[in-house]
Amino acid sequence: MTNQNTLWQSLGRLYPHVKPIIPRLILGLLCALGASMMALAIPQVLRVLINDALAEGGSARTVWVASGVVLVLGVLEAVFVALRRQFVIAPATTVEMNMRTSFYRHLQNLTVEFHDRWGSGQLLSRAMSDINLMRRWMAFGLIMLVVTSLTVVMGVVIMFFTSWALALIFVAAAVPLMVYGYRFRTSYSRVSRKSQDQTGDLATTVEESVHGIRVLKAFGRSREALEDFEAQAEELRQTEIFKARSLAHFSMIVTLLPELALGASLVVGVSLAASGDVTIGALVAFFATAAAVAGPVEFIGPLLAMTFTAKTAIDRHYEVMDSENTITDAAAPVHLGAARGDVVFEAVHFRYPDAQDHAGDVLNGIDLRLRAGETMALVGVTGCGKSTLLQLVPRLYDVTGGGITIDGVDVRSFTLEDLRTLVAVAFEDTTLFSTSVRDNVLMGSDATGAEADRILAEALEVAQAQFAYDLPEGLETLIGEEGLSLSGGQRQRIALARAIAAQPTVLVLDDPLSALDVATEERVEEGLRAVLGSTTTLIVAHRPSTVALADRVALLQDGRIADVGTHSELLARNDHYRYVIASLDDEEIAQLGRAVRPELDDEEALA
Repeated sequence: MTNQNTLWQSLGRLYPHVKPIIPRLILGLLCALGASMMALAIPQVLRVLINDALAEGGSARTVWVASGVVLVLGVLEAVFVALRRQFVIAPATTVEMNMRTSFYRHLQNLTVEFHDRWGSGQLLSRAMSDINLMRRWMAFGLIMLVVTSLTVVMGVVIMFFTSWALALIFVAAAVPLMVYGYRFRTSYSRVSRKSQDQTGDLATTVEESVHGIRVLKAFGRSREALEDFEAQAEELRQTEIFKARSLAHFSMIVTLLPELALGASLVVGVSLAASGDVTIGALVAFFATAAAVAGPVEFIGPLLAMTFTAKTAIDRHYEVMDSENTITDAAAPVHLGAARGDVVFEAVHFRYPDAQDHAGDVLNGIDLRLRAGETMALVGVTGCGKSTLLQLVPRLYDVTGGGITIDGVDVRSFTLEDLRTLVAVAFEDTTLFSTSVRDNVLMGSDATGAEADRILAEALEVAQAQFAYDLPEGLETLIGEEGLSLSGGQRQRIALARAIAAQPTVLVLDDPLSALDVATEERVEEGLRAVLGSTTTLIVAHRPSTVALADRVALLQDGRIADVGTHSELLARNDHYRYVIASLDDEEIAQLGRAVRPELDDEEALA
């Protein structure tokens, strides 16, 4: 991903965030400038001291007065530095927190399609490292770059007043610096962006390896994963070395040229002092001022590097923030009162955004109606679009043609909050969060107190997830990242309990029982029959036993609903349905064989 913004365009995008703290930044800037002025004032005191001390009749009192003035200037410089930090650190960290919160909020709002395209490590590096870089630049880099530049300008002006001839030698060194600085800006910005992108890729690799550690170990691929990681890490190391070399070369030029200019000034200055054109005090003051300016000149290199790094961080940040959220609330949303749960698919078409033109629609004119309170199973061969169809109901994706209605209202006419209160989902690939069992199950419920406890207990019972009570801390047990401390069947039952606890009008289940053994699945289905009486349910079925849970069955074939009826009706009249059911039977027989093995306990049969 590239960004063609200029440096000033990129930095200007921070203005809305910085605007509330501009007064504090200005105060910090003034304090930093005051500290620099104190540093520049000390050489002038030395000039007066030397000229007076060397003059005929000079007294010791001049030395004591000058020493006292230098002490006061040094103390004031330290105070100004401390005040600068006090003024800018707290507001800058507030801006950082607000930007990070805004970034996270935007990530939550962006579509599933966006998250399908972006690596989690890239988003993580933007949310943490890049925003931290921007805060450091606002609180330190910006202020010090301005103060350093002003210090150099003021120092050069003082040097001109002290001796214009010597100052011209010093200024002459600035011409090649400006030329080299322009080249440095271009090359360093490019390599800085490359480094930050590679850091994001490396973070993605680490996250994928940690989440997939069981797979890597099971297939004995830890060594190969390590080799791939080492290759990525080495690539990042080489980029960082190149970046460091670029900065080192620039710092060398920035340091060397002023030092050469000072050497030339010394030769010329001694000659001028010998001829009486410059006083000894003025010569000492000139070189003391030059020494005070040399530090800021050398500091410009790292400050410019920080600025260019901040520029790439801003560009990366806004690549995400500028991403459009295409699934939004309706302009004039409809609010249902007591929803019944009639769900109708009308000529629904869907194509994934990154699909090639020749790929065609995954769903090609779906017409289907679910009556309120009805449980319908959706069956079809693998890859026919069953899971895709389910994700259209809560608008995880939007239809590309046709429409879906609930009680006669198009789902796009609801607010997303209302729609996802009406519709609850349980996926085959369960995702749990690093929090307690209670919080995971009650995620979709607004109930509190005794009502929440009742809903929680009922959901766990229906989902046959009573094992949660036996965990080390019961329902308050932290189940670990993505619930990987639980078996596959346990995770699915917690996810199913979460969907039940939401008490939705429409329940969408994407084969939520695939990891359960047959006996446990039978108990879950008995519980579901009791609670689904008033809930409209669309369930993807990969087993005949799941089909048996449904009032009717819809057969998905070639992107369309090929037939709808009861299980017996479809068996009697549809050859393709018989083929699908036969393939499901084979899967169930294989699973049944695994379930009855005496050495496997019910809880861990498919862990």
